[in-house]
Amino acid sequence: MAQQDVQNGEGEKVAPAVEIKAVLTQLVVPKADDAVKFYKAAFGAVELERSTHPKRKAEQERPFILSAQLKLGSSTFLVSDNTEDSGEPVNVVGSGAIALWLETPDIGAAVAKAVLAGAVSEGEITTGVFSDPEQPVGKVRDPFGFLWFFTSPVAKKAAAESEAPITV
Repeated sequence: MAQQDVQNGEGEKVAPAVEIKAVLTQLVVPKADDAVKFYKAAFGAVELERSTHPKRKAEQERPFILSAQLKLGSSTFLVSDNTEDSGEPVNVVGSGAIALWLETPDIGAAVAKAVLAGAVSEGEITTGVFSDPEQPVGKVRDPFGFLWFFTSPVAKKAAAESEAPITV
């Protein structure tokens, strides 16, 4: 049972603490094979594995990708084909509901490489976007509608804190 009958003084049920160690992002796109090629060219992603639908290969010019796992730095994410029968909402592509952040020592070169691969630059490299007024940030939109932000590596203390598991 997801909730336990733990009393907090007001008689409300409280869920037990759960440790979260990582977040795995899945990007659902109309042409996953094209997206994988773009993420390799634009960001230097490495494809770790791919799972295709065995019955859909013959029906399409490309295999239907259930998931392709890509690695960027120390993180991984999934890319999947989107169709009406894939079980995913068709309208998720390009909804602007997700932004992905990549750390790099050379933001300008990263933006330029992404644009060369087919992304669109979303303005100039700026500073002061968040709490650190000196932190530079560059932004591109990929051909599939997703926003990618480039930033320089943060202080070691902040990085260590971000890698620590959180309890919710």
